[in-house]
This record gives sequence, structure tokens and C-alpha cells, in this order.
Amino acid sequence: MNKLKVLVVDDESRMRKLVKDFLVKQNYEVLEAGDGSEALDVFFANQDIALIILDVMMPKMDGWQVCREIRSYSKVPIIMLTARTDERDELQGFQLGVDEYIAKPFSPKILVARVEAILRRTAQVAEDVVIECGGISIDKAAHVVTIDGKTIDLSFKEFELLTYFMENKGIALSREKILNSVWNYDYFGDARTIDTHVKKLRSKMGEKGDLIKTVWGMGYKFEA
Repeated sequence: MNKLKVLVVDDESRMRKLVKDFLVKQNYEVLEAGDGSEALDVFFANQDIALIILDVMMPKMDGWQVCREIRSYSKVPIIMLTARTDERDELQGFQLGVDEYIAKPFSPKILVARVEAILRRTAQVAEDVVIECGGISIDKAAHVVTIDGKTIDLSFKEFELLTYFMENKGIALSREKILNSVWNYDYFGDARTIDTHVKKLRSKMGEKGDLIKTVWGMGYKFEA
């Protein structure tokens, strides 16, 4: 079986080596880039990259610019690394379609655990599982969502969120449970992370967005 490719982008060679060493131990193939421009060159030269770990502050082109450029072509999972912990940065990252957001300094073991969690979810395509409810159809194998027969464009995290809601229809889900299940780790950030994603998901779903009900003081529930 071929090793999954992970692109690590950081202008600090020491940081790249640290992350690479941990990933290689877990049997990943690691590609490196020292700035945003090089990152795009490597990405477009390797169409089979499974995940990108992307630093925000870099010369030539910062992580936000790289993310925007990649997102215009691909939904490959992206983990952003930053030395800044400004909430506005975090929200900007999620709005750009970032799947995880990790502040420096961080534990390499935790980073690898998050990489594995994302790749486990994106690799779950062995079964042709289709979930249908209320005019919404989710093809988990093809990673496609249709509403009343029309395909809608969702980010990786929005797809996971809608799938989780539909698999638990009629059940009131707390924000903590959603974070732990969809993000697949204990998240100690602001609950507004969930609210931001739900707002975007509802918007993309049009009238069907009303099927995601707010449970005041708790979280959300999908009802069809």
C-alpha cells in the first residue's frame, strides 16, 4: 500500500524537521516547502497529496494566500499552524475552509493525532454508504451531497458536520459532543467554532438549512 503524502509548509527548517520526523515514524511520506510560493509549486506537482500542514507567517506568500489558492482548486484537508492566537485569525481560517487550526507551540504527538484523525475520516470510502433524509442525499464514498437532486459544494468539515447531524437525526447534540465527534479530539477552544460552521452549512443548504435546529443553551438537532 502506498504511503499517504503530507505536505509540511514552514519557513523554519527546524520546525519542518520536527514535524517530518514524527510523521515519518507513523509511515507517512512527507514533502516540504520553505515558503508559500514553493508550497504551491510542490502542491501542483503532486496531485496525490493527502493533507497539508501550513504555517501562517511565511515570506513571499503567507499561509492565508496559499490556502485561498489551493482552495480554488482542491478540498484537500489543511491544518494551519500559527504563533498567533487571535480569534479573528481562527475564524478567518475556518471561513477559508481550514480543517484544523493549531497554535504554536504545540505537541508534535497531538499534531500527528489530528493528522491521523482527518485522514481516517477522508479515507473512509470503502463502503458505498448513502444517507438520505428530507430531500438530502449524502454519498459518503463519493463525498457528494445533493439536495433535491442538485449537488451542493461543501468543505470537508461541512460535509462531516452534515453527515454527523443526519446520522444522529432527532437527537439533541451538545456543542462539546459535536466537537469531540466531528473534530475527533477534545477541543478546548470557543464554542463559536461550531456556530461558524453551522451558519455556513445552513447558508449553503438554502431552505433545507432550517432542518438543522438550534437547541438553545445546548447545541443543535437535525429534524426532517
